[in-house]
Amino acid sequence: MAYGEFAFYYDALNADADYDALAAYIQKQLAAHGVRGGILADLGCGTGELTLRLARAGYDVIGIDRSPQMLSVLREKLDEAGQSDVLLLCQDILSLDLFGTVRAVTASFDTLNHIGPVEAFQKAIGKAGFFMEEGGVFVFDLNTPYKHEKVLADNVFTLEGDGIACRWQNARAAEYRVDITLTVADSVTGTRFTERFAEYAYPRALVEDALRAAGFTLAAVADGEDFGPVRPDSERWVFTAVKRYTQEGKA
Repeated sequence: MAYGEFAFYYDALNADADYDALAAYIQKQLAAHGVRGGILADLGCGTGELTLRLARAGYDVIGIDRSPQMLSVLREKLDEAGQSDVLLLCQDILSLDLFGTVRAVTASFDTLNHIGPVEAFQKAIGKAGFFMEEGGVFVFDLNTPYKHEKVLADNVFTLEGDGIACRWQNARAAEYRVDITLTVADSVTGTRFTERFAEYAYPRALVEDALRAAGFTLAAVADGEDFGPVRPDSERWVFTAVKRYTQEGKA
């Protein structure tokens, strides 16, 4: 899926997101595996709050998203911050086509949950592996099956911010799929619109199998909110995986 008009309201409705903590955790994981710079692809970069932070940390960031509207918001931020060296690509992850290999890949805030069914998810993981240098690091998060079953399910949520109200309605369509309808009303401009998409949750064993098939070794899994140990009620996982060296690479 790709956000359309919702892109211009995303930041106002996602103001509680702790991008600083996420960026710090990602940098810690990258450094732990020897990646302290180089080219980093931020998949599903959206409006770029993580992209900006990683660029400021010294990585040569490529922001990738299939939504032109999201990239438009990010380009404005980059221009205001004087970070014109960040490359933006409007691409679907399933059709990812980079100019060369990268040292690291990130995908955060449900990016990979929006890819399904299973075969498409496996392909997305494979794309990250295909363009990864040996020894490179992949850090990504996923909403958990627990969150789908116990939090999203068939519930309705209301998000508000700066004269904007968003009704977020969930409907379980299958065991690991939730269909989402969001309706945004802007009281300032009188704008009102609806967007629909699906989100998928995958068992941890399936995620680990996909990583192995794409040439990764799983290095760590943490709770995606506090970055501590995974709990049975964790609503988000954050995975760190390292691209395995080939026999030629080891030699």
